[in-house]
Amino acid sequence: MSEKMSCSAAKSLALFLWCICATSSFGTNVTEPLMVPLTILPASAASKGAVCLDGTLPAYHLHRGNGSGINSWLIHLEGGGWCYTMNDCIFRKTTRRGSSKYMEKQLPFTGILSEKANENPAFFNWNRVKIRYCDGASFKGHGQNETAGTYFRGQQIWLAVIDELMSKGMKDADQALLSGCSAGGLASILHCDEFRGVFPTKTRVKCLSDAGLFLDATDVSGGHTLRNLFKGAVQLQDVAKNLPESCTSHLDPTSCFFPQNLVAEVKAPLFLLNAAYDTWQVRSSLAPSTADHDGSWKLCKNNHSQCNPSQVEFLQDFRTQMLDVTSKVQMSSQNGLFINSCFVHCQSELQDTWFADDSPRIGNKKIAEAVGDWFFDRERVEATDCAYPCDKTCHHLYFK
Repeated sequence: MSEKMSCSAAKSLALFLWCICATSSFGTNVTEPLMVPLTILPASAASKGAVCLDGTLPAYHLHRGNGSGINSWLIHLEGGGWCYTMNDCIFRKTTRRGSSKYMEKQLPFTGILSEKANENPAFFNWNRVKIRYCDGASFKGHGQNETAGTYFRGQQIWLAVIDELMSKGMKDADQALLSGCSAGGLASILHCDEFRGVFPTKTRVKCLSDAGLFLDATDVSGGHTLRNLFKGAVQLQDVAKNLPESCTSHLDPTSCFFPQNLVAEVKAPLFLLNAAYDTWQVRSSLAPSTADHDGSWKLCKNNHSQCNPSQVEFLQDFRTQMLDVTSKVQMSSQNGLFINSCFVHCQSELQDTWFADDSPRIGNKKIAEAVGDWFFDRERVEATDCAYPCDKTCHHLYFK
């Protein structure tokens, strides 16, 4: 997954990712992270329909704020892909992505979740929560398949966890930020206005999507791999019931699962943090093995330096499509952008990309600084990088 593979003995993905950060040449100032225990929702959540794919109770990790952050809340939605077929979802039930039985009992809080001011200057002393992802439809599923004993309850999970956090003090928040990475980044867009709606108008409420800008793009064979996958998830989990009516009134439900058709309609302030050459989208949407019939993209998608000129041109076109979408976000002065020209996926959770000595920058601004300036209205943030290969601050991902 990265240049550093020596951390493969780590017992969880979260610890593996932290280990990559701590042992890489980029993470020289990283210290041992705070480990935050898992909290399972009370049994009453099940009576509201809030259960994981296998019927177990959902969960989250909470580290309390202090000092000036005592009434500030950061809610971070975990990512982890989607399940597109019943077989996918049945398998997912045997993992932490579909059952709280398999979730880590502790998670490291790094990057945007860190409790250290020198690692997370804007949010270090806030109440910080990571909501675990166990439904497979970006917290938007609805219904169940009784024959397979599989529950699609993403929307109920979202509501139950938010209710639980409100009862634990979030109702008194002066300010709140909803964030998420990957499938959680998509969820932060999908749930942004709902999140805004649970607070009084006087509360400062904003949303951050990290690596959630999934595009309905044409793949290398001329097909639409991601559209077909999203269609499977949307239909299987009856997601249409929970999508914004402002979109479904004129587009099909699958189209309304794509952020490009949603971001312009989000009323709450929204910040898009994304790599212009998002590695998940390059590998799984643009050039998956099902579309790359002759394997000509294998080297390129594993290591961008191996891309030939025509492949680079294809990727540059993808970047152009992304910038076309972000232009819709720029139309509102309340929104923010940080689109860097890196080959990476998710940059807010790892310390080395969020805020470290040599973190990625656009101009002189690191990601954590850009998000902080935007959240606190210190300045308007519309940071869009020049095209690859101009950015020398990237922390690229390489695959084997």
